[in-house]
Amino acid sequence: WDETHFGKMGSYYINRTFFFDVHPPLGKMLIGLAGYLSGYDGTFPFQKPGDRYEQHNYMGMRGVRLYRLVSNWFSLLCFSVQMLELSKSLPAALLTAFILIFDTGCITLSQYILLDPILMFFLMGAVLSMVKSNSCADRPFSASWWFWLSLTGVNLAGATGVKFVGLFVVLLVGLNTIYDLWDLLGNLSLSLVMFGKHLLARVLCLILLPLALYTAMFAVHFTVLNKSGPGDGFFSSAFQSQLIGNNLHNVSVPE
Repeated sequence: WDETHFGKMGSYYINRTFFFDVHPPLGKMLIGLAGYLSGYDGTFPFQKPGDRYEQHNYMGMRGVRLYRLVSNWFSLLCFSVQMLELSKSLPAALLTAFILIFDTGCITLSQYILLDPILMFFLMGAVLSMVKSNSCADRPFSASWWFWLSLTGVNLAGATGVKFVGLFVVLLVGLNTIYDLWDLLGNLSLSLVMFGKHLLARVLCLILLPLALYTAMFAVHFTVLNKSGPGDGFFSSAFQSQLIGNNLHNVSVPE
């Protein structure tokens, strides 16, 4: 059922047809983009689970190769690096990699048109970036420190932009940041000015940057979906007047 639902959402993006859904737009936009780049024309109806695709090119939307790479090898790399950074133990990292190699759950998820493999990519990326940023704590404001801190913010925006369950990794990074700042505040050798710089850097990279990217996702969403569709009725008459094909298109709507 989920493949039918998200496949239809991807088709809406290809056809630029406006719709309403409970999830943020990033994951569905990426599914639609994958279908568009692979030659899918958005004509498959996705009416019920089990319908045959026949001549329709659905492989790009399923993205089997990309999703397997993301959900298996990227997760394998992230978990192993995280374990190595956290435990400083190579055997622990190798054991983590060994366990993940034989995990078939990710492979199963990667075979269908779902948001979960895309969500996993950003979740793992956020945790990996956070761990790498912590490892650069002895050289603050260096290029590598800024890179990993900024990449953490980018991945936070990506995780939240795919599903709202991504807020859990935002909570994880937030708690880690609070602990980090509390530790810096207790460092008597650190001036208040320097502490303020640390605080501003985290506000910039972990709050303002993710918010800007999250807002940009919706800007792209509303720009692409400019034709009337099944989601019109959830929005105001003024908004509907901007959708091509709507009965109110180009009609002057009083405030």
